[in-house]
Amino acid sequence: MSSSAKPLHRLAVFASGSGTNFEAIVTACERGELPAEVVLMVCDKPSAYVVERAARHGVATFAFSPKEYASKADYEREIVARLDAAGVELVCMAGYMRIAGDVLLGAYGGRIINIHPSLLPAFRGAHAIEQAFEYGVKVFGVTIHYVDAELDGGRIIAQRAFAYEGRDVAELESRIHAVEYPLYVETIGKLLKEKEICEH
Repeated sequence: MSSSAKPLHRLAVFASGSGTNFEAIVTACERGELPAEVVLMVCDKPSAYVVERAARHGVATFAFSPKEYASKADYEREIVARLDAAGVELVCMAGYMRIAGDVLLGAYGGRIINIHPSLLPAFRGAHAIEQAFEYGVKVFGVTIHYVDAELDGGRIIAQRAFAYEGRDVAELESRIHAVEYPLYVETIGKLLKEKEICEH
């Protein structure tokens, strides 16, 4: 990196499962598609596959079991300490199945975003794709929003919709993932650019 190059923005990704959105974000950083680096991956399930993905990419990981802490506030205090130590500027939730609590929101409110596989405010929660499918929805989509104390609440940042009238949930999920990955990367890029404009 030349002396005139701007330092990379520092991201954290929170995930609970296989980590495909984590993979999309970290790969975009590695390719230079985002002026950023993922400096921490936080996972509430130590056996989740995303932990292995993070190791392959050399990303520092905090994988914890919530039941080992007395309260949500206790484990969130440790998360915040690790975010602070890593100099994290933006937290990207990507399949993290826990609602942010007062400690995390108090420290990083306004700097936490989430991706959700429906056109919010419709179909909140963990089973959004199946619920929309069973309801007979004809236009599906993906939402990126700021995180607040409400489940899948917070101001919407970006949405992308597509029509689907098939009858195969696996195919639908594949279509949603094909929208999620580029939309998340594009949106993170826009937020980082806006932050630069504000700072400079």
